[in-house]
Amino acid sequence: MKLTVVGGGSTYTPELVDGFARLRQTLPVRELVLVDPAADRLELVGGLARRIFAKQAHDGRIVTTHDLDAAVDGADAVLLQLRVGGQAAREKDETWPLECGCVGQETTGAGGLAKALRTVPVVLDIAERVRRANPDAWIIDFTNPVGIVTRALLRAGHRAVGLCNVAIGLQRKFAALLGVAPADVHLDHVGLNHLTWETGVRLGGPEGEDVLPRLLAEHGDAVAADLRLPRPLLDRLGVVPSYYLRYYYAHDEVVDELRTKPSRAAEVAEMERRLLEMYGDPALDEKPALLAERGGAYYSEAAVDLAAALLGGAGSPYQVVNTLNRGTLPFLPDDAVIEVPAAVGPEGASPLPVADVDPLYAGLMASVTAYEDLALDAALRGGRDRVFRALLAHPLVGQYAYAERLADRLIAHNREHLAWA
Repeated sequence: MKLTVVGGGSTYTPELVDGFARLRQTLPVRELVLVDPAADRLELVGGLARRIFAKQAHDGRIVTTHDLDAAVDGADAVLLQLRVGGQAAREKDETWPLECGCVGQETTGAGGLAKALRTVPVVLDIAERVRRANPDAWIIDFTNPVGIVTRALLRAGHRAVGLCNVAIGLQRKFAALLGVAPADVHLDHVGLNHLTWETGVRLGGPEGEDVLPRLLAEHGDAVAADLRLPRPLLDRLGVVPSYYLRYYYAHDEVVDELRTKPSRAAEVAEMERRLLEMYGDPALDEKPALLAERGGAYYSEAAVDLAAALLGGAGSPYQVVNTLNRGTLPFLPDDAVIEVPAAVGPEGASPLPVADVDPLYAGLMASVTAYEDLALDAALRGGRDRVFRALLAHPLVGQYAYAERLADRLIAHNREHLAWA
């Protein structure tokens, strides 16, 4: 089995490699190709990746290359984890929206739109080259904004599934609080990427006992603290929202916070500098503890599980993924990309039935889905007016004066990445 990681020079990659090494019975990788245009990073990451495989007695071959076409040739699955513009672009995404009183964040709001505009054309070009190399290959997208990027891939007819680590992270946290094995916890997880709610926490499988009320009653303070939302709000909602919902439920509070502290991009850039120094140590043969602070926790487990299931291996039959709605949520278009539990196998991902969704959540999902439609249109066809329309539709922007100012700033800060600008 050959797997290719596009963006293989990312500091995330040792997390992924560690998962491939530990879980080789689930996903027997014979050749792992890391492809990245950044030669210096790729050399450091590739060296550590080989040492991780060697320490864990994995006899698979690790190849590093800058040649995308060679990297995807014959690949059974291609994982996308790229960042167009790097941390410098992320730093801008997190700062210029604050000038207009809006949340600055790399996956949602105006910053998330900027990332989508930079990313979608690049990903579609990669996907076409994957299709030419092997039309049966699966594309697993971990590149944010996952919902919009996955929708672009599926609309273009690619064999693609989107992946996010939010669900598996919550599964692990809930399992620890409940004192059970993670595999025993099944989430009633519903929404869009980075806009999700846990409406049930079931033990034993999709039809198991819902212990969410007990979880909130006994551990509500811990859950609320982790989400940085008030415990009384969780009690009133009776669900567990994704931590990304804080950008919506406490927008002004978050803006005030972001204006008074260094950006997350600046923190990550410094963390990456330190990680790359560590990766260059020839004695290091395991992922360092610092990597856990980088984000993407449990990414490797989720990626291995998904790839194994898609390729007909031992992956879990039910996984939370990003895939086409196809009537699962009747208030959204069939071609919307939703994030829900799905049955996953060699034919792809089929969403499991979802209980009726409270209008409190359905309304926000519908609004953000409309924004994603407009964002994808702007990414595919360009133009300031399309950027303005997407911003005006986003619930975190919504006012025409803000949308006008943000459109100008977005284009000014991303001109080098926008072919039409």
